[in-house]
Amino acid sequence: MARRHKSKPTNKHMTKTEAREKNFNLGYRMVWPHPMFYQVYNYAYIINEHPSPCPHNGLVVVSDQGALYANPNAEAAPAEWAYALAHGVLHLGMGHFQKKENPLAWNVACDLIVARFLAEFKFGKQPLGLPAPDIGAGQSEEMLYERFCRDGIPEHYYQYGTGAIGRMDMIWEEKRRPWYGDEPDWSRLFGIGLKHAVAAALDVAGGQIETISSGRYSNNSAAREAKTWVINHLPLLGALASAFEVVEDTEVCQRMHISVAAVDAHLQTIYFNPAAGLDEEQYRFVMAHELLHVGLCHQARQEGRDPYLWNVACDYVINGWLIEMGIGQMPPLGALLDPALKDLSAEAIYDRIVGDMRRMSRLATLRGKGLGDILGSSDEWWRTRDGVALDDFYRRCLGQGLVYQEQYGRGYLPAGLIEEIRALSQPPVPWDVELARWFDAMFAPLEKVRSYAQLSRRQSATPDIPRPRWVTRPEDEDGRTFGVVLDTSGSMDRQLLAKALGAIASYSITHDVPAVRVVFCDAAAYDQGYMPPEDIAGRVCVRGRGGTILQPGIDLLEKSSDFPNDGPILVITDGECDRIRIHRQHAFLIPDGSRLPFPPRGPVFKMN
Repeated sequence: MARRHKSKPTNKHMTKTEAREKNFNLGYRMVWPHPMFYQVYNYAYIINEHPSPCPHNGLVVVSDQGALYANPNAEAAPAEWAYALAHGVLHLGMGHFQKKENPLAWNVACDLIVARFLAEFKFGKQPLGLPAPDIGAGQSEEMLYERFCRDGIPEHYYQYGTGAIGRMDMIWEEKRRPWYGDEPDWSRLFGIGLKHAVAAALDVAGGQIETISSGRYSNNSAAREAKTWVINHLPLLGALASAFEVVEDTEVCQRMHISVAAVDAHLQTIYFNPAAGLDEEQYRFVMAHELLHVGLCHQARQEGRDPYLWNVACDYVINGWLIEMGIGQMPPLGALLDPALKDLSAEAIYDRIVGDMRRMSRLATLRGKGLGDILGSSDEWWRTRDGVALDDFYRRCLGQGLVYQEQYGRGYLPAGLIEEIRALSQPPVPWDVELARWFDAMFAPLEKVRSYAQLSRRQSATPDIPRPRWVTRPEDEDGRTFGVVLDTSGSMDRQLLAKALGAIASYSITHDVPAVRVVFCDAAAYDQGYMPPEDIAGRVCVRGRGGTILQPGIDLLEKSSDFPNDGPILVITDGECDRIRIHRQHAFLIPDGSRLPFPPRGPVFKMN
């Protein structure tokens, strides 16, 4: 006998609960994408479960905290649910939550105004099938309220609410909802929605879009308006802004612990928390803030630093520039600003704040307290092929934006920001070139003299005439040396070590350094004495004895009687070492992606 497959349930076989949930969801989808309601609806929240303050014979009641409580047992058509939900949204948007001596009369007056508005707008279906209320033209809530207090409420007016007949559909809650920042200005949000609805209606009439909820004004929030403003008015960041998607979802932001905003450069997404309550100017500030994180490659420049403290340092730089440029308004939550840090780079600010970890750990970025608004890990994707392509793309966008900004004179840019953008546009200087420049600074070329002690080759035309050779004086080479403190622990990469030693040998020979004082360090210091530069690589032995302690090697060189007082020291390590103090000229050579566990005083060259 053939096996009978279970068919999917159809509408005909749905249970009452499934049919009710389907109708409710269809009604919800009629309200949410509508440009007139979206602004308010995005800050409100729907509760469709037991227990509910909504009466058993009502559909929806709305609270002063922006909660729309639906009756979980009510049965209604999708258009009726849409009407009831829009009714509650309009109570918020029209500013109906006002304390009155006769709350019921005020509630009924507000219900009539909302019912008239929805009837004129032809949205949804009145649950009882009633026409627009006959309240007369030009009547306002206050006028109706005064009439009801004086003459009483006509009985048939009670039917225009979305709660039970004769009951209030606007309620006040004792428990206050926690908002990120100020409580939303419902009237202002509704005004923005009305403007979008009118614009969308004109687009429908002109044939540009099919329905009022399908065009560019659908879900067009303040964050998307801020993105449009950046594209139209800020050429510096316009190309970057066009490449990023804006996500506004309270649940997503709560799950990702985003209080105000955050950016993910890899996903090309900027997250905004609608519950933060930002206004138009603050959205512009935050949008530019997140785009600058990406354009200035802050994620790639982290290079092993503490992610949160690095994010804090970058925030101080960006916010100072945005204030100086006059872009938007800094939000009250998560915006870091310190005039004392003006003109400092993010790296310099980081080195300053790492010494005060206890205070800095209490600071809040736009994402929240103790969290960075630069999402993703710098070690995962920036080293991949796609990550490098994105890095180049972001740099190119910012560089082109700078050209447009300067060409058309579209506003003031701080000198520090221009300097960073131009620096990012240039290819980085290889580490071996930087090391060669350090050798040039430490060891000036020796003056050569004519000497017959070492004769040059005789010319074939006049073989009997001896000719002198240009040589350096031996006394000039005295003290011409430097110290190398070499980390030989097991964590050091042997290939990088070979690269470093090869570069040191070649630069030492070309700069007339006859010998180098070498000290090996892992768990202890091992003095190797002076050795010719070309012999260093053959004498290195990676011992692999655990942790690295470099300070004894530094002390050995600084206290050595046969090491010059002005001799520089080059420290080669992977960064997994103790904190060291050097009282003379010095430099560090570390692998790319590593960082020293202390603020360095000398230059740091990173091998790649």
